[in-house]
Amino acid sequence: MNEIICPNCKKAFKVDEAGYADILKQVRDHQFEEELKNRLDLAEKEKENAVKLAESNMKNSFQEKLSEKDKLLAELKAKTEKELAQKISDKEKEIAELNSKIKNAESEQKLAVSEALKSIEKERDKLANELIVKETETKLLEKSITEQFTNKLNVKDEAIRMKEDEISRLKEFKQKLSTKMVGETLEQHCEIEFNKLRPTAFQNAYFEKDNDASGGTKGDFIYRETDEDGSEIISIMFEMKNENDTTASKKKNEDFLPKLDKDRNSKDCEYAVLVTLLESENEYYNNGIVDVSHRFPKMYVIRPQFFIPIITLLRNAAMNSLKYKQELNLMRNQNIDITKFEEKIDAFRKGFAYNYDLASRKFNTAIDEIDKTIKHLQKTKEALLSSENNLRLANQKADDLTIKKLTHGNPTMKAKFDEARKNEE
Repeated sequence: MNEIICPNCKKAFKVDEAGYADILKQVRDHQFEEELKNRLDLAEKEKENAVKLAESNMKNSFQEKLSEKDKLLAELKAKTEKELAQKISDKEKEIAELNSKIKNAESEQKLAVSEALKSIEKERDKLANELIVKETETKLLEKSITEQFTNKLNVKDEAIRMKEDEISRLKEFKQKLSTKMVGETLEQHCEIEFNKLRPTAFQNAYFEKDNDASGGTKGDFIYRETDEDGSEIISIMFEMKNENDTTASKKKNEDFLPKLDKDRNSKDCEYAVLVTLLESENEYYNNGIVDVSHRFPKMYVIRPQFFIPIITLLRNAAMNSLKYKQELNLMRNQNIDITKFEEKIDAFRKGFAYNYDLASRKFNTAIDEIDKTIKHLQKTKEALLSSENNLRLANQKADDLTIKKLTHGNPTMKAKFDEARKNEE
């Protein structure tokens, strides 16, 4: 327990530790709040003082700058007034001098003024003329630009009108595609269109009906074109199908593609083109040239209006690749020449090898015969040497033969030889 004395009544009372701690906390919180409030008030006063000081400094600075400005303005004004006064004085002197000159030489001044006026008027007239020319050039330029834009707009409008007419014509042509061919078949139409351009655009071209049915079937037309050397540039097998050709049952374009591919291969043509009026409402075939190479190689399906363009496109592509074909043929011919040369070299090598083998075998046979002959001669030599030895021994034996040796051990022969010796004596 803690004893606390009241500051007012001076009485003492006791409180426990919790109450004492609570009283201390209240006192401390109150002191902290008062101190915090005092500090905040002090900070606010310092802030106001700082703001007032800054305002005072700024006012002083502005006042100094204003005073400097006023001083500079006063100096500039004084300097300007002084200069103006000096200039006015100089001008007055000049005016006095001029007045004096005018009074002394009025005629000369009038002449000078007249000449000056003439010069000024001449300059004025020149400037006026230049201004008129500039205005005229500006007007002409504006007129030219306006005319150019007008012409461009007219050309654009005309092009748009022509495009719209062409679109209308094509739409009408799509809707009534066979109207153009009244009185003629599709084959006749294509042949006529080609013959119109044959003398100018297709002078070296062959375009005739396919009459060879030896393979079981035949196409309608074959187009072939060669260069000046006779080398083929392009070849096309054409098949024409008109809606009127199939009255009983309506067929599709795809029904004729296998036969067209077979005809192309049997007639050794590079491209195959189906010119068709079938499926007239099918936009897939009405939009232009249809490439069906995914079904059959180098095959196209077209409407009749694209008959000449497809020939031109394929022909131009073939003409562009003609140079490469010629180079390929040249390389192929060179390869053939090299192959023939290699074949000749190989034939010569084989013939030489055969003759060498035959001569080698003959040579080996001759060597064997020579070896055999050497062996035989060696045997003959050995036999002759043996015969010579025997003859030498025989000669030695003959030299050693005497009457005494012959009669030795033979009294009869010794008596005969003794008798014959005595008779000789």
